[in-house]
Amino acid sequence: MSSQNFSPFSRRTFLQFSAAAAALQIVTEPMLAAAAARHPYSKDGVMIDSNENPLGPCPAARDAISAIIPLGGRYLDNLTDELIHTFAQQEGLNPEYVHAFPGSSPPLRFAVIAFTSPQRSYVTADPGYEAGMMAASASQARVIKVPLTKTYAHDVKAMLAAAPDAGLFYVCSPNNPTGTLTPHSDIEYLVDNKPKGSVVMVDEAYIHFCDAPSTLDLVKAGKDVIVLRTFSKTYGMAGLRCGFAIAHPDLMEKIMDRAGWNFMPVTALVAASASLDDPQLVPERRRINATIRQETFQWLDRNGYSYIPSESNCFLLDTKRPGKQVIDAMAQQNVFIGRIWPSMPTHVRITVGTRDEMQQFRSAFQKVMSGAAAFSLRPMRPTRSPRARVLPT
Repeated sequence: MSSQNFSPFSRRTFLQFSAAAAALQIVTEPMLAAAAARHPYSKDGVMIDSNENPLGPCPAARDAISAIIPLGGRYLDNLTDELIHTFAQQEGLNPEYVHAFPGSSPPLRFAVIAFTSPQRSYVTADPGYEAGMMAASASQARVIKVPLTKTYAHDVKAMLAAAPDAGLFYVCSPNNPTGTLTPHSDIEYLVDNKPKGSVVMVDEAYIHFCDAPSTLDLVKAGKDVIVLRTFSKTYGMAGLRCGFAIAHPDLMEKIMDRAGWNFMPVTALVAASASLDDPQLVPERRRINATIRQETFQWLDRNGYSYIPSESNCFLLDTKRPGKQVIDAMAQQNVFIGRIWPSMPTHVRITVGTRDEMQQFRSAFQKVMSGAAAFSLRPMRPTRSPRARVLPT
């Protein structure tokens, strides 16, 4: 994750930041990465720590942004309607089921506030995306973290067993940070067997990097399901901030009661519309990402390094030692990689960058792991297998 002011965070600053962000429900992937970083970034650094798309917006989106700039003094809320109608038409949805947000993080946090409470738990995977867990502190909800299965899918049966009082089940597929899929049939099982009154949220931020079926069909069927989409990943618009929440109007109304209403940035709206209008954008970028990801995996295989196979634009790499040491050592090589998760302390998250960036990653990683880099790397002691954990409110 990049930091715009390029200033490092101390542990104390991170803790203060986390508490304030959680209270305001404003935790996002960029914030998590920036808070975890200890080293300043440089302009020529390899930034593969934030699950960004280095390709940026497509040419049509860039042209649309340029064209709208003279009208940047207007709110132009009709552009929001146009974007929603385009997306709804492409996906066979009623436009009333779709609401646009500046990214997918806002509807995630507002849904947590809407559907969890001291009596209604928030249930998520471990390891998994942390923003919802932090938002749960505002609703004083129990946070229940359930380990992934042996194939790194969400263990939906364990999630159900761990939380008969659940208010919101959060499923990210492909998962952040593992990049692994949870089968559609498993998500259906979760929806069909969840406690009465609870809601299943499926975060499809990374869905376009793979061929897996969407869960929008469950929304169309009137299930208690909220699907999140974003333009930050495949579409390369992380800095522009645009995304959707998709749910039947009754659920959407509860989210919007907490979210309020505001205008979307016009640059994001026109860039998103132009991106949706490009039928080659998703398949081409999926191909590019998959090719570079597979090249990286082949190199890791040849050199005897362990990783979790991914179908996304990120993966977990097992360093066989404390991951934070490797993160710091890589930063000294001007290669910035992702953070660690407490349940997997020897694994670091790697974003799939450009072919040149991944070549620089391979060179730096080989140097660090071989001991050629001047940095102390100590083996990690074995840890116990994780169990479902309840976090204190």
